[in-house]
Amino acid sequence: MLLLGDGQAVRCYGLAEQDYGSDQEWMKIKAKRDGKEYDLNGAKMWITNGAIADVAVIWAKLDGVIRGFLVEKGTAGFSASEIKTKLSLRASFTSELVLEDVRIPGENLMPKAEGLKAPLQCLTQGRYGVAWGALGSAMACFEEALSYTIERKQFGRPLASFQLTQAKLADMVTEITKAQLLCLKLGRLKDAGAMRHTQVSLAKRNNVRMALEIARTARGMLGANGISDEYPVMRHMCNLESVETYEGTYEIHTLILGKDLTGFDALTGVKP
Repeated sequence: MLLLGDGQAVRCYGLAEQDYGSDQEWMKIKAKRDGKEYDLNGAKMWITNGAIADVAVIWAKLDGVIRGFLVEKGTAGFSASEIKTKLSLRASFTSELVLEDVRIPGENLMPKAEGLKAPLQCLTQGRYGVAWGALGSAMACFEEALSYTIERKQFGRPLASFQLTQAKLADMVTEITKAQLLCLKLGRLKDAGAMRHTQVSLAKRNNVRMALEIARTARGMLGANGISDEYPVMRHMCNLESVETYEGTYEIHTLILGKDLTGFDALTGVKP
């Protein structure tokens, strides 16, 4: 038996669909019980590692309730094709998963994963990692901009000696420092078992938008060289455009925070 935790196998997480991203309650993929087995039909879209995964965690509706199923590579009716038309996250094996009368044994149903809360709990952990990863991208862009402007000369002096350049660098390092402290606090809450999903939304929302703005600023500071693959800034900027929307869009995290602060669900206008 291959073990995911030991790195012997690769898994993918099949939640999003072509027409349903943030509104997962409306997912169309269906599961039907047939004796001791389950029959799955539908498709998933924008799935990381889908084409190379040994096992897929597929979220589907069983009798109208979202449930989790394990579908192994090579199962009849199950296919995964890589999406190759991306302009961002091009190093990622992003895939479409298609399930046509896929039959899996009853033990492949995840017994404690029931309702939308189950996949969202997994997303909370992913969003926590994204908050840190975006911070790393911001730091890389800042360090490249700092190094470049110190070495690059215009009008007979280093770019870093100009006031406007120094103002940009000061703003960048300030935002990065605040994001570092935010992640540090969140990590300590996680270690203590006190981390809330709304706090993760705050960090993901803040850090990704911060990193994207820093990448854009750094790209401009490098001038024409900013679009060259000789420097990492444009790569980070393009990738962060995707990070802005995956693991929950900026707007969705805004609504999560708004609901937590006010008690009102913005989708219904009432308190749940």
